[in-house]
Amino acid sequence: MLDYVWLVPLFPIIGAIINGIFGTKLSKKTVGVVACGVIGLSFLVSVLVFFSLLQLPPESRSFEKIIYTWITAGDLKTTVGFLVDPLSMIMMLTVSGVSFLIHIYSVGYMHDDEGYKRYFTYLNLFVFSMLVLVCANNFLMMFVGWEGVGLCSYLLIGFWYQRKEPADAGKKAFVVNRIGDYGFLLAMMLIFVTFGTLNFKEVFNVAHHNFQVGSLTITAITLLLFVGATGKSAQIPLYTWLPDAMEGPTPVSALIHAATMVTAGVYMVVRCNVLFTLAPISLTVVAIIGVVTAVFTASIALAANDIKRVLAYSTISQLGYMFLACGVGAFSAGIFHLMTHAFFKALLFLGAGSVMHAMAGELDMRKMGALKSHMPKTYWTFLIATLAIAGIFPFAGFFSKDEILWNAFQKNTVLWALGAGAALMTAFYMFRAVFMTFHGESRVDEEVAKHLHESPSIMTNPLVILAILSAIGGFVGIPIIKGANIFHDFLAPVTGEHLAGSAKVTLTNLAYASSTAASSGEAVHHSVGLEVLMMIVSLAIALGGLCLAYYMYIKNPSLPKRLAEKFKLLYQLICNKYFVDEIYDFLFVNPIKRGSEILWTFFDVRVVDGMVNGSGRFVEFGSSVLKRIQTGYVQNYALSILVGIGAIIGYFLFM
Repeated sequence: MLDYVWLVPLFPIIGAIINGIFGTKLSKKTVGVVACGVIGLSFLVSVLVFFSLLQLPPESRSFEKIIYTWITAGDLKTTVGFLVDPLSMIMMLTVSGVSFLIHIYSVGYMHDDEGYKRYFTYLNLFVFSMLVLVCANNFLMMFVGWEGVGLCSYLLIGFWYQRKEPADAGKKAFVVNRIGDYGFLLAMMLIFVTFGTLNFKEVFNVAHHNFQVGSLTITAITLLLFVGATGKSAQIPLYTWLPDAMEGPTPVSALIHAATMVTAGVYMVVRCNVLFTLAPISLTVVAIIGVVTAVFTASIALAANDIKRVLAYSTISQLGYMFLACGVGAFSAGIFHLMTHAFFKALLFLGAGSVMHAMAGELDMRKMGALKSHMPKTYWTFLIATLAIAGIFPFAGFFSKDEILWNAFQKNTVLWALGAGAALMTAFYMFRAVFMTFHGESRVDEEVAKHLHESPSIMTNPLVILAILSAIGGFVGIPIIKGANIFHDFLAPVTGEHLAGSAKVTLTNLAYASSTAASSGEAVHHSVGLEVLMMIVSLAIALGGLCLAYYMYIKNPSLPKRLAEKFKLLYQLICNKYFVDEIYDFLFVNPIKRGSEILWTFFDVRVVDGMVNGSGRFVEFGSSVLKRIQTGYVQNYALSILVGIGAIIGYFLFM
């Protein structure tokens, strides 16, 4: 079945083509069936490929399927090929599985929208691009998928382009991502110049055996790659596009935040873990940017009142956790959190969409309250997702978040402290959202309150499935007999390359040998008691955030307003997102606009238009001169002929 991995991205693009070309002639039901069906088939093939991969011994779980040679130019030879290994397998299952549920939900959510057929065309194209990105066997193919998700995010964020806000948000996402993509493009060029190839296995093999730790070339490559990751995964300083991306349809937000786009940067860093491990400076930068982003954006979510923007800043913060994991060398932990986050973040966004569906599009949590009795399925599933993201045992987020904090604690206590602070804020703002939306007194508009209802089953069924995954998904990462960890052992052939030292075996064998040695006791041991203690501390932090939110928004609901008045400057600073957008506008956007206007006024209008218009004026002047000669009088023409003949005779006589 490994030979058929190409079907995984093929099905979504077929769906996009069918709906894109024939959508106007198909019924809404047919469009929905086609769009959901192709993603379902993609997920089914991913499952079959997964079981085929499991049949191979761990050290051999890496398979390349070359479709054809794409580019041959000089030393550059690039193929259209797909790589099946544990990392790409986890991403394929996560992307196709979560996307399938979001597609089903979208059938109900977007049913009455005029752009229904266009929406599903874009959605299928989005999933296709992400699957190309995670299945690619070389940097150029990855870049194609990378740019594809960037384009689709622009199309879907600005889906309701008739309104100014979505159109502006789509442009902002596109432009900010291009800044990061420039870094990725430069990194790719430097990789080709350095290694003479863009194939993952060839690059990583040469890097592992021929470059020393701390190599300036590898450091430059990894820092440029991380610039690309900060754009796509919305990290400081390129995070500002993601909150504005909430202007798109809510299922799009779920797809971007959970299954596609923003996880691409994390995936790219983990895929290139061999390079990053050879560049300690780059890893330090990754860890610092990740943890600072986690804390910074979590603090903004504390005072946000738009339910989707709370979730948006939450996503940026959780992505910061993933980069923190990568920065401290815990690449498996980063992917583990990426997977669990996909479950509960998709659930949170779809739950928010269900609330909006009942509230006639209302997003302000201050105008909600007491929705629990009206929307029981939405409430309980949203609560499960909140328990998961807050890191409450035994939900999925507890295991992945705790593992990241433990690895950070082993490397640097400052990183752990900042990560723990972000965890406290996460628990607080998420339970704040739950209490403001579903509990307390109703603040719903009277007209809206008359029509409050639970969403239809086509929207709530995906919520239930995601709730189950959010509840039990973390157990795949629990150490079992003799300390074996199913998830980490599965990923070991990809994330353990840098631990080995033999130059005579493949990277996969190297990694497997290293991970086996580590699990058998040759690695550095840590205190089990200390790990349990840190786990208890982590859980206590999450419970502390829960209790604080309960006290402020249920037991003493007037307290938040009093605190906002007491700390007015701080509150305004947070509410205005630390004025980062305004600072960017002042330092970059406005000067670029003014510079563009100057260039337009001088170069475009005076130089370019001047040349074009000047040639026209020159011809006009010449024609006006000739026009005076063409009088229509025969005697004038005869005189002209006589003068001409005289000039010719004079020329020959005197020359």
